[in-house]
Amino acid sequence: MAAASIADWFDINNVFIRYATSLDRGDVDAVVDCFSEDASLASPVLGEFAGHAGIRDFAARTARLKSEEGVQFRHVLSNLVVDVDGDRARATCYLLDFRTRDGNTELLSPGEYECHLRKVGGRWLFERRVVVMDRAFGVNDL
Repeated sequence: MAAASIADWFDINNVFIRYATSLDRGDVDAVVDCFSEDASLASPVLGEFAGHAGIRDFAARTARLKSEEGVQFRHVLSNLVVDVDGDRARATCYLLDFRTRDGNTELLSPGEYECHLRKVGGRWLFERRVVVMDRAFGVNDL
């Protein structure tokens, strides 16, 4: 793999940002649209999710917290590094995951996204996303 071209880096960065902002808005369909049909997502808090149905379940949990419990998440991403080999890419970035509930905001934990992406129909999509947090926290902390 080699460092991404500017065009590929920009397109992959947009997938990361589209994912994070869609998740924070509770837009389940837009989150699913960031993943290939056979994608997987591993969360140290919520577990493993596979395929569009699994990704939909993952995103719907966040949307429910937002709509039913008034929880607002802000996934802030930085330091994106992308390597590309043809229609495959590996990308990592830092993650700050904030939660606001009842007017109180806290950082759940800093961490990283470790991702594999694939270009499908001219679009970069997540094929595998692993969330690695710097400190452990549980479902009840959400």
